[in-house]
Amino acid sequence: MQATNILILILGLGAFAFFLGRGRSLALAKPLGGIRKLHSLPSYYGLHAAMWCSLPPLFLLAMWMMFDDPLINSIVVESVADEIAPTDAASYNLLLNKISNLADGILPRKGESAVLIAAADHMEALRVISRWSLTALMLTLSGLGLLWGWSRISASFRARPVVEKVMQNILLACACLAIFTTVGIVLSVLFESIQFFRSVPIFDFVFGLEWSPQTAIREDQVGSSGSFGAVPLFVGTLLVSAVAMVVAVPVGLMSAIYLAEYASKSVRTYAKPALEILAGIPTVVYGFFAALTVAPFLRDLGASFGLSVSSESALAAGGVMGVMIIPFISSLADDVITAVPQSMRDGSLAMGATHSETVRRVIIPAALPGIVGGVMLAISRAIGETMIVVMAAGMAAKLTANPLESVTTVTVQIVTLLTGDQEFDSPKTLAAFALGLMLFTVTLLLNIFALHIVKKYREQYD
Repeated sequence: MQATNILILILGLGAFAFFLGRGRSLALAKPLGGIRKLHSLPSYYGLHAAMWCSLPPLFLLAMWMMFDDPLINSIVVESVADEIAPTDAASYNLLLNKISNLADGILPRKGESAVLIAAADHMEALRVISRWSLTALMLTLSGLGLLWGWSRISASFRARPVVEKVMQNILLACACLAIFTTVGIVLSVLFESIQFFRSVPIFDFVFGLEWSPQTAIREDQVGSSGSFGAVPLFVGTLLVSAVAMVVAVPVGLMSAIYLAEYASKSVRTYAKPALEILAGIPTVVYGFFAALTVAPFLRDLGASFGLSVSSESALAAGGVMGVMIIPFISSLADDVITAVPQSMRDGSLAMGATHSETVRRVIIPAALPGIVGGVMLAISRAIGETMIVVMAAGMAAKLTANPLESVTTVTVQIVTLLTGDQEFDSPKTLAAFALGLMLFTVTLLLNIFALHIVKKYREQYD
């Protein structure tokens, strides 16, 4: 049985255990005079039985899925080590992939050696044994858990504290999982970046003015050393993001002020959802729009004024990106402006201020922490955008502050460096991790700055 089917089966047994435990508690309460005679509500008794029925098998399933494939692969490779001994990690992975493809039927068996075919049959047999063993163990464990949870149900059993304690631990585990995942991502990027900086000095990377990461695989090839100066990428990223913010911040903020303070209820009912539709459009659609409509329009418009506008420019990419980001700023700003207490508006109007003066001098300062948070979120969104930049701004790493020229960004180069067959021990590929580390650092600094601004003004208006 497949893992997905087993998971559905265990969840179904958990639901059955819930109703069984709840029914037992109701049956115990009936001769005692009702559920008031029970220590906990019947639902807690049902949850107690469901947890004992579901959680141990689910934990077993998680552990099994982590160690099942590596153990089977190790057994299969060791069985053919005498005839076909892998000499290094690359040959080991190649042999394992070939056996796995033969076992899955992806590769035809005709013409393959008998050793590989026998290994594929061995792998397929081990997988079948593993699946049925897992099914039997999980059903046994689920049945034992159901029996144990059901047997503990009594009128005096403190089911609510037990269930709440287990739920608290589950929530804590989820929070720790998110933290450990973040730490793992950071450490993996940091480790690969350190490998890169062993080949390329960090000073040359951070302050270098030329980006040309093309390196040869062999030393006798032409162009065996590249240039890894990331300043053109940083400048291009900031240029495209700045253009996007110039478009998104005024339009998003003004639309939020209008919808929250000036628009009638009927206008707001239709205008706000229509504006938020922009956030649901895929970025590739924005990229097509920028490449096929906006970029040619800007090129022809610039030519009419005697300006040379590239067919792929930072202005086209940033402008369309700004349109995409408008809902982020507008929605968050609208929510925080609406959340400003009505008493502040009434007090300002009572002292003789006009509606516009109240908006400018009372509401906007009070909502500034939320507005800054929305702007920081939009900046992070702009810095991390890739598809629009690839299609509308190009991939040329130019050190320029002219938005009419073609530029590239950090995210585009990360995708470019990791696309295709690459050697993950070469500076060209490791440069992607160094760029990711720099991107993470910049985003972290932006978040710290945003938290500082929010804390400063929140203390004033709380």
